Amino acid sequence: VFPNVGKGGFIVGGASGNGVLYENGKIVGMTSLKELTVGFQAGGEAITEVVFFETQADVDKFKEENFEFGAGVSATALKSGASLNKEFSDGVAVFTYTKGGLMGDVSVGGQKFKYDPF
Repeated sequence: VFPNVGKGGFIVGGASGNGVLYENGKIVGMTSLKELTVGFQAGGEAITEVVFFETQADVDKFKEENFEFGAGVSATALKSGASLNKEFSDGVAVFTYTKGGLMGDVSVGGQKFKYDPF
């Protein structure tokens, strides 16, 4: 769970945030994310991002260094936002909630995560 992710860009974009990894309802460590994208994008937004894993093996893979996956497509205007996210893909499903901002984003790139266990 990443409660506060800042995202912005103009052609080249980026995002950053910190979160918590829950496993079976218990906090097991801290996480951070970095995102780099290139494409048609302009503006900035604040989002909450939640990543779900399909199996325990997928959680274990996340805990390894250099966990990455591709970014999606979104559009945000002020406090309302819509995000097109896939169902589970390679064991991962990502849901976002826009807290505010103004951003149009059709880009390619990816997110990279770091995990620090307690």
